[in-house]
Amino acid sequence: MVNMEPEIPRNPRCSHASLFQVKIKCSELRLKKKEDLTKQLHALKTELGALRVSKLSKIRVVRKSIARVYIVMHQKQKENLRKFYRDKKYKPLDLRPKKTRAIRQRLTPHEATTDEGLPMRKFAIKA
Repeated sequence: MVNMEPEIPRNPRCSHASLFQVKIKCSELRLKKKEDLTKQLHALKTELGALRVSKLSKIRVVRKSIARVYIVMHQKQKENLRKFYRDKKYKPLDLRPKKTRAIRQRLTPHEATTDEGLPMRKFAIKA
């Protein structure tokens, strides 16, 4: 009989406990709704609290998973804000393009082409 289970790659530098811990992927998290993400975050935090007592090597994996959940939540929030402010006149500073200070402070292309800065010069010819 042939073994149908996929073989786990063995790395001599990995600890035994982390081999069997399934890592959460951001691509899977992006498919979930905000409520599901908050539930998963709460579950991971309680798991981390339990692990802190038992001092397992699984702590690192759980901490990184919590970070991934936070990253996806903030990315979704930023994406929704970008959609909301897309057609508005003013945007929050963190949604505006960063560029450099000099580029941000120079005249806009429209302002640069206008000739309204100085009045028309008058010339008189002495006879």
